[in-house]
Amino acid sequence: MPFYLVWDAEAAKTYNELRQKAKKSLENRKKVDKLKASKEEGLFKQVRKCIQFLKINPKHPGLQTHEYSTLVNPYNPKQKVFEAYAQQNTSAAYRVFWVYGPEREQITIVAIRPHP
Repeated sequence: MPFYLVWDAEAAKTYNELRQKAKKSLENRKKVDKLKASKEEGLFKQVRKCIQFLKINPKHPGLQTHEYSTLVNPYNPKQKVFEAYAQQNTSAAYRVFWVYGPEREQITIVAIRPHP
């Protein structure tokens, strides 16, 4: 059963910025007939794929989901915040931080950030 996604304002802003950078890069690449995708395009593709996996199965093994204690759950500070890997084996690899809720069958994307 897929989850319905809810977006925190910070996460939505970051996601849209990543999408715009990837789109701009793709347009520039097509102008010069370059075949290889840019880092911006690859990053957005990885983040989007991570979020798609979260929506279908937050426990998907490729996400390496685990509890993250530095962020506070916006709905209930006593509840857990989770971290899912959008990238691996990369310096400053991007992570997607999320929580269950606020309602049943919902996941809230709290932040999309490079790993500290």
